[in-house]
Formats: sequence, structure tokens, C-alpha cells
Amino acid sequence: MNLKVPALETLDLKGRRVLLRVDFNVPLGETGEIGDDTRIRRALPTLRAVQAAGGQPILLSHLGRPGGEVVETLRLDGVGRRLAELFESPVEKLDESVGAEVSKAIDAAAPGTVMLLENVRFHPGETLGDPDLAAQFARLGDVFVNDAFGTSHRDHASVAGLARVLPSAAGELLQAELAAFERILDDPARPLVAILGGAKVSDKLTVIDALLDKVDAILVGGGMAYTFLAAEGECVGDSLLQTDQFDSLRAARKKAERLGVRLCLPVDHVVASGFSKDADLRTVEQIPEGWMALDIGPRTAELYSAEIAAARSVVWNGPMGVFEWESFQAGTETVGRAVASSEAYTVVGGGDSVAAVEQFGLSLGIDHISTGGGASLELLEGRELPGIAALLCYDDPR
Repeated sequence: MNLKVPALETLDLKGRRVLLRVDFNVPLGETGEIGDDTRIRRALPTLRAVQAAGGQPILLSHLGRPGGEVVETLRLDGVGRRLAELFESPVEKLDESVGAEVSKAIDAAAPGTVMLLENVRFHPGETLGDPDLAAQFARLGDVFVNDAFGTSHRDHASVAGLARVLPSAAGELLQAELAAFERILDDPARPLVAILGGAKVSDKLTVIDALLDKVDAILVGGGMAYTFLAAEGECVGDSLLQTDQFDSLRAARKKAERLGVRLCLPVDHVVASGFSKDADLRTVEQIPEGWMALDIGPRTAELYSAEIAAARSVVWNGPMGVFEWESFQAGTETVGRAVASSEAYTVVGGGDSVAAVEQFGLSLGIDHISTGGGASLELLEGRELPGIAALLCYDDPR
């Protein structure tokens, strides 16, 4: 997989308008307040680098899923205010993202002013990868910098579309993301251990198949583990189950055995009488009828921690259980602490895994925390990301 893209330093930015695609798709509270500004903070190094090189930053981002219509609650005004606070520099937020008025505002902006365009997904052509919309964006700038790893798996107008029509490069965040996954996928220090969790095994089946060719061990947790166990003939009670995946999982087990990969499943479980944070619970080795597993058990967590301690490279995507509820968070926390204390090179991707790392205060112990859930999964699957591939295909008409 080619993850070598042009770095920011390859562009001459002095005196040029720099269209900078960022990922400010931040969580919002009920009153519109920003729940977590991590993605804004992670964009600051590239923003500073553009200004230091003499460029005028013009930021494009989406927020939520407005479906190609203007949704007042998904405007970027609040994001702009928070960006100005963090960047400690003027930020002029515009009410549109294309057109003559936007162009005039950019031309009239005072030197050093950061321009933030309106939510690009207010245009239906954005998610369709409309080349006409990409051309409208392109008329606002001279060069393009992609720093939005979290949307680089989308062939959208402001991501791949712009990279096809302007001289382009990757921002510092995107470069760091690609370097981390390249270190895991192309030439990892071994043993390489993958930790996969989450609810549905169907969401991770292609990842499992791709990783079996690369890793030394896969540690499976979360709801997806119980379809694995059921496929091997174990009783899983009322645990989450996808019976249509049995044949695929049996094939994965055979592939793991053929390749000598340790495919590890839970050997004990924290089970509940119902899907509720207040349900009765037990720790068991055999799941009783009428009960559902909501976390891996302590012996499993101990076994997984030992695998992690012996690893030299670790990639983690997906929690071990319903960690949002205190009664079922021990498995995820134990595994997370093992990752954070490991001497291995560690990469964590996926929204729930990242949330768990933050919840348990483990971020300082992780080498790389990814900003892209879907994008990181597709990299692990071995898929080409359109936003990355497009950075390599600009054809200068001169």
C-alpha cells in the first residue's frame, strides 16, 4: 500500500491562498456546545505551519450530516469561535463556502487572518464528489493541503476533488496518521498484536481477513466475540449474535491456523440479566441461557494483557465491552492499561477505542491516537483511500 504522499514542505506557500481541508466534525451537546475539541486542537500544527510559511489559510470542513441542505444547528460558527480561542489569532467565519461573496471576503481579509468557510456538506455535490463543486472551491485558492484524515476515505469534492485540480500536499496531522499506520502495516516490529472489539463482527470481518496476513495474534472482544464463540459451538445465551456470519468466521479460524496466527477469544465473561447498566451481573466461564455477555472476564483480560506485554507492535480498534457503564468497563480498562504501559509501538483507532483511552486517562501512554475511525479501518483492510490517492494524481496543466 502506497502511503507516501507529498509533504507540506513540498509546496511554496509564501503569498499564496492555501485551501486547507480540516476535520472539525466535533461532537455537539444539546445546546450546541462543543463536547470535545480534540480535532480542532490536532489541526493547529498544520495551521501554524501554513502561516509560518507565509500562506493565507482558508479552512474547509464539514460538521454532521446535513444531507446537502442548510441546517442551522450545523453551522460552523461555534467551531470558529473555539478555533480563535485555541489559535489565539483572528478567525473570520464566513456564511458560505463558495461564490463571489466568499471570494471578496478572502481578498479583503487582513494579513494573518484565518478564514473558515461554512459547512461544505450544505452542498449536495460535496458527498457526491461533484467536480463542478470542487472547481468552485478551487477558485478560492492557489494550493490545497489535506489534513483531514477522518474524511480521507471519502471521494468528496473538498477532499479528493480538490487534490485532483490544485497543487496539493498532506498536512502535518495527515502525515503523522499515515506514518503510524505504515509502521504497523508495512514493516512492523514483531510480534504484532491486533486488538479488535465492537458490537458486530460483520463490521470487522474484512479487517480480520486482511490482518491475518500481517499479525502474529488477534485478540477479540466486544459483542463480536460471541458470534465467533457461537460459530465454534459454544453457548452464548442472549449475547449479541450474527448467525449469518458463522461460515465466514469458521473460514477465518482455519486461515489463522494455517498461517500460525493466534486468534484469541474470551475464556470468561461478565454477563448481565439484561441490557441495562443496573442489571444483575455475574462473572462466568459458561454463559447461562437468558444471560448476555457485556464484557470480557478478568481471566481473559489477564491473558490479553500478557499477549500485549510480549508484543513489539500493537494496533487497537474497538472496546472489549460496554465500557460506558461502570459495571462493564473493567475489560476495556484493563486492556487499555496494558496497551498504555506496553513497550511496544502502539496505535489506537476508532471512536470508541479513542473514547475509552480518554475516559481512563491513558492517552499519554499511546504512541499514536488516530482521528479517523472509518479511515483507519479501511487502511487496516488494505483499501486505498480516495483522499490519499488523489494527492498523488495532480497533473499540472502547465
